[in-house]
Amino acid sequence: MNKSLIDARRARAGVFGFFFLAGFVMGLWAAGLPSLNDRLGLGPARLGSVLLLISGGALVSMLVAGPLVDRWSSRRVCWFAGPFSGVVLLGPALAPSYWALAVLAVLFGMGLGVTEVAMNAHSVEVERRYGRPIISAFHGTWSLGGAAGGGLTSLALQTGVDAQWLLIVAALVVPLLYVPAARLLLPDPPAHAAASESGASSGSSLGWGLIALLGLAAFAGHLSEGAAIDWAALHARWVLETDPAMAPLAYTIFSVAMTTVRLLGDPIRARLGSVRTIQLAGVFATAGYILVLASPVVGGALQVVCAWTGWALAGVGLATVVPVLFSAVGAAGGRVGRALAMVTAFGYSGLLLGPAVLGYVAEASSLPIALIIPAILAAVVALTGAPAIRTLTRLPTPTPNPHQTPTSTPNPDQNPTPAPAHD
Repeated sequence: MNKSLIDARRARAGVFGFFFLAGFVMGLWAAGLPSLNDRLGLGPARLGSVLLLISGGALVSMLVAGPLVDRWSSRRVCWFAGPFSGVVLLGPALAPSYWALAVLAVLFGMGLGVTEVAMNAHSVEVERRYGRPIISAFHGTWSLGGAAGGGLTSLALQTGVDAQWLLIVAALVVPLLYVPAARLLLPDPPAHAAASESGASSGSSLGWGLIALLGLAAFAGHLSEGAAIDWAALHARWVLETDPAMAPLAYTIFSVAMTTVRLLGDPIRARLGSVRTIQLAGVFATAGYILVLASPVVGGALQVVCAWTGWALAGVGLATVVPVLFSAVGAAGGRVGRALAMVTAFGYSGLLLGPAVLGYVAEASSLPIALIIPAILAAVVALTGAPAIRTLTRLPTPTPNPHQTPTSTPNPDQNPTPAPAHD
C-alpha cells in the first residue's frame, strides 16, 4: 500500500471527526435555544435577530476563509477553525444580556463559517487523493452529529442539568476533541510541490461565471432543503390539518431520508457519475414537491401518505446536491478555497433567506403557493448543476506532483473524481 493512500485513509477518519463535531456543535446550539430564550427573555423578534447575526457572521467568515485555505492550506485552517468553533459556544452560554449575545452571536457565526469552508475544502482534497466518491458520507455524519447534540441536550434537561452548563462544558471539551481529528488530516506538501500546484492551478482556476452557475445550483438546493426543514411540519398541520402530534413526522421523514442517502450515497455516485446523480437529484426533489403540493387534492387519509412520500423523495434528491457540487469543484484540481467558499456562501444564503421568503409569500397568499418556489428551484438544481459539472470536467487538470496520487481525466458522463489508487 503506497504512502499516499495510507495518508488518505487516515485523513478520511479525521474529516469524519470534523464533520461529526461540527454537527454536534450545531445540535447543541439549536437544542439549547429554548433555554437561552427563557434565560434572557428574548422573544421571537430578538431571537430572530440573533439567528440573523449568526448567519451574517458565518457568511462573512466563509468569504474570508476561502483565500486563507488557498494561502495556508485547508489543514492549517482546520487546526484553528475547529477548536475555535467549539470555544465560541461560550458566547451564547455566558452572555448576560441580549446586547452581549448579539455581539457574541457574530463571533459564533464566524466560527461556524470558517470551519464549514475549511473542513469541506479538506474533504475534497481527501476525495481527490482517495480516488473515489466519499464526500456524501461526511455530510451524513454531520447530520448524525447534530442529532447527537440535540439528543444529549434533551437527556441533560430531563436529568436536571441546565442547558447553559452543558454549553459551557461543551465549549471546553469540544476543542480538545478536534485535536486528534486534526492530527489525522493530510500533511501539507513540501514548499516546492505547493508552489508547483499553485502554478498549475492558475491555468484551471474557476471563472466567476462557472462559480455563479455552481452557486446557483447550491442556492436552489439549500433553499429547497430549508423549505422542508422549516415548513414541512407546518404544511402538515395547517394545510392537511393533521393531528399536532403527527405533524412533526413530515420533517422527520424528510430528515431520515436525507441522512440515509448521504450516508449511503457515495457508491451511487460512483456508479452513476456526478452529472447523472445531480440530474436525478433534481428530478427526485421536484417530484417530491409535486406530491406535497398535490396532497390536499387527494383527500382523506391518503393525503398524508402522499405528502410523506413527497417529503421522502425530496430528502432523497436534495441529499446529494452539496456533496456532488463540492466534489466537482475539488475534481477540477488546483486550489479550491476561493471557489468552494463562494459556492458554500451561495448555498448558505439560500438556507438563510429561503424560509423567510416563503413565510412572506405564504402570508400574502397561502403556504401551498409558497411551496411552488422550492418546487421550481428543485428543478433548477438539475438545470444548472449538470452543465456546470460538465464544464468542470473539460477544464485542464493540473499535472500531479509526486506526493499525490495520479489523476485521470474523467468523462463528463462519469464521476469527475480521480481513478482509484491501488493498494
